[in-house]
Amino acid sequence: MQRLKIACPVIVEGKYDKIKLSSVIEAQIITTDGFGIFRHAEKAALIRRLSEAGPIIVLTDSDGAGFVIRNHLKGVLPQDQVKHAYIPDIYGKERRKATAGKEGKLGVEGMRPEVLKEALLRAGATVVGEEMSSQPRRQITRSDLFTAQLTGCAGSQERRKKLLHQLDLPEHLSTKALLQVLNQLMSYEEYTKVIQTL
Repeated sequence: MQRLKIACPVIVEGKYDKIKLSSVIEAQIITTDGFGIFRHAEKAALIRRLSEAGPIIVLTDSDGAGFVIRNHLKGVLPQDQVKHAYIPDIYGKERRKATAGKEGKLGVEGMRPEVLKEALLRAGATVVGEEMSSQPRRQITRSDLFTAQLTGCAGSQERRKKLLHQLDLPEHLSTKALLQVLNQLMSYEEYTKVIQTL
């Protein structure tokens, strides 16, 4: 598979994630060193400077630890400069490990290259040499989620789980993050078609 040339830096958790991702894309890849991002001020400052200079993509594992790191980055980076790429919940263990992780899910390093490529493209990664569409489109809103019974009513949590599963998104996605991801992934018209299948 030919590597994608991505125009912005991609943030991942660890060195094995970086190794795997570098086989899929040509881009600046920065690691958080797992929870090291909480202790290493220099690394946090570098990521902050990169995000101030232009868009960055955050790609963490879909387990609880990955979401702790992602949420930390959400809190310290300018939101208009951050794109979030999500990998699906796939159970198994990475080849180099003796046992599966705590939640039994594969991380970035265990994903097939096509899955990583798709996750980055769905997040809105700009591929060098490709034209970007400048046509504005109707955004999916919180009100749309409420109307579709995905929030604020009996059974909405179960409906959200079905939607996350259907779209190959991780179960730890908050409602706010789900809204951001839906707007990255699809148009309002595509969203309404998906909702009709729930």
